[in-house]
Amino acid sequence: MGFWRRLLGGSGADDVQPQRLDYLNEALALERQGDYEAALTSYRLALRDHPHDARILQNMAIALTKTRRIDEAIRHYRRALELDRELAGAHYGLAFLLLKRGDPDGATQHLRAFLAHPPKGPDAAKWIEHATQALRDLGASGPTPAATAGAP
Repeated sequence: MGFWRRLLGGSGADDVQPQRLDYLNEALALERQGDYEAALTSYRLALRDHPHDARILQNMAIALTKTRRIDEAIRHYRRALELDRELAGAHYGLAFLLLKRGDPDGATQHLRAFLAHPPKGPDAAKWIEHATQALRDLGASGPTPAATAGAP
């Protein structure tokens, strides 16, 4: 009916409802397709709408890692952890980037923080085992309260 009202002289202003795009879901879909650059653009738009969403920052860090922008990925993981200190995926991802950067102490700290609050779900066991093995390889033991208390 709004079309006819506008056509016949009505303003139609009441009928126009702008729709916000779901940039986060768009970014996730683009990532699944392997288009990480476009995904990053959508993540940036999602972050503009939700600037304190740690999960968006974590997803951006993952996409940045896949595009080999390691320094940016590390910054995004750290920012996500400022917003949510127990975000397991950010600790996990950051730990392995720090290992690549030659920071075994930082990696150990984040692996311990990850294992102190591991994710749940069907794939969790493989990530937990991977983190546990990485700690063993680093010669470190499992999570300790002192090690995880100051984890960024």
